[in-house]
Amino acid sequence: MTLINGLPAHVLFVHVVVVLIPLTALALVTAALWPRAARRLGVLLPVLAFVALASVPLTTHAGEWLERHVADDALVRRHTELGDGLLPWALGLFVLAAVVWWAGRRAPAEPGRRSGSRWSALPVRIVVGVLSLAVAAGAVVDVYRIGDSGAKAAWHDAYSKTATGPKDHGD
Repeated sequence: MTLINGLPAHVLFVHVVVVLIPLTALALVTAALWPRAARRLGVLLPVLAFVALASVPLTTHAGEWLERHVADDALVRRHTELGDGLLPWALGLFVLAAVVWWAGRRAPAEPGRRSGSRWSALPVRIVVGVLSLAVAAGAVVDVYRIGDSGAKAAWHDAYSKTATGPKDHGD
């Protein structure tokens, strides 16, 4: 998909990535550090992470089409290079979301009740929590860097740095 209603699809799809990757990162960290949240989120956590993951190649593909339809520019090339690096972060979010969801299903539902699962062991929860924090932070920082480079590529020569005066808006 390259055009939607006459607009480059990348311009629209990017909003899905910009919302879902940080939202998934926040949900993952919350669920990884707070087992009750993992149980409450349930299957929504890996489903959200999967949709975020799927949106990345869709947006990248649409961006590659758009790149072929704009003037060659160093800022566009930089944005494209950065954009290609988001997929591993999104995959990491999905894998960890699936692990946290699976571990949350196996954890005891009531405080004080023991579970036979090794996933409820404190050292495993700490490792999963630290990995979740690291991947979530990496993903969010990468989304920021990609978005910043895209905004610079799109707007660097497209507006006046000084106001052109008041506009009559028909008021």
